[in-house]
Amino acid sequence: MKKLLPTSTAGSLPKPSWLAQPETLWSPWKLSGTELIDGKQDALRATLLEQERAGIDIVSDGEQTRQHFVTTFIEHLDGVDFEKRQTVTIRNRYEASVPSVVGPISRPRSVFVEDAKFLRSQTDGPIKWALPGPMTMIDTLYDGYYHDREALAWEFAKVLNQEAKELEAIGVDIIQFDEPAFNVFFDDVNNWGIAALERAIEGLQCETAVHICYGYGIKANTDWKKTLGTEWRQYEEVFPKLQQSNIDIISLECHNSRVPIELLSLIKGKKVMVGAIDVATHKIETAEEVADTLRQALKYVEAENLYPCTNCGMTPLPRNVAYAKLQALSQGAEIIRKELS
Repeated sequence: MKKLLPTSTAGSLPKPSWLAQPETLWSPWKLSGTELIDGKQDALRATLLEQERAGIDIVSDGEQTRQHFVTTFIEHLDGVDFEKRQTVTIRNRYEASVPSVVGPISRPRSVFVEDAKFLRSQTDGPIKWALPGPMTMIDTLYDGYYHDREALAWEFAKVLNQEAKELEAIGVDIIQFDEPAFNVFFDDVNNWGIAALERAIEGLQCETAVHICYGYGIKANTDWKKTLGTEWRQYEEVFPKLQQSNIDIISLECHNSRVPIELLSLIKGKKVMVGAIDVATHKIETAEEVADTLRQALKYVEAENLYPCTNCGMTPLPRNVAYAKLQALSQGAEIIRKELS
């Protein structure tokens, strides 16, 4: 029997200080060669243990084996030059030096399959693996070859689909595509973004999710949130079409965000990963605060479709804070399970 309100994280968890600089995005590795391979596996074991001890039901690798949720996948593709860098504005928010697309996109070999295989070997429970979505990948690059956002998205969707099929084959239960760009480029999302995402999940039998958030708790994102006014209605632009899509689960940000909870009615029938943990603060939620966020969501989502989650990844947070937040998430979910039974 499937557990009611299974908990999970949206993505990244803090890396141990011996592997990479803590609380830092794109932090360089402190190890190299075989030591790095061993170090990544040790970090994955540690983050798995912490998730299990905190009571997380659907575990992940916490992105321990990658520097960044988008670029690590791109690094393994042909057609992208990491030496040829350009400065671009990411999601209309902050500038970053990014690699360039210089030729046809292809995936010479699998990117995460060995890491996912290792995770699968370490646990009998359900596992989730995150991949960047096509639109968010485009937004983290300079396109000097296709010169066409949509054309590049379809190429990325094709290689993501190859990767996803291999991940499914080794026993990944949920494949999640991270699409924070869906909260920014609404016309593109509706015109071709959701279609490209559906190309990425084509033929998959495992569950699929799309994670759409307001970003990590970094200054560029928190500054942007201050400009969004008292109500954040971005989801309203993309939910109607996502509700019609083949994606199984929609992951979104709820706790401490100004997203009107009634927007959940726009994705009726879908499974929903409700972000009940704020990743932009060191303040640790109480179990009751988590439970309250879930109670609000239950007005619009059937209990069997509700998956308590974090708002976004937690790489920029201290490890002890992230762990305490995971504990709060599972304790809050447990309160609601008791209420429902």
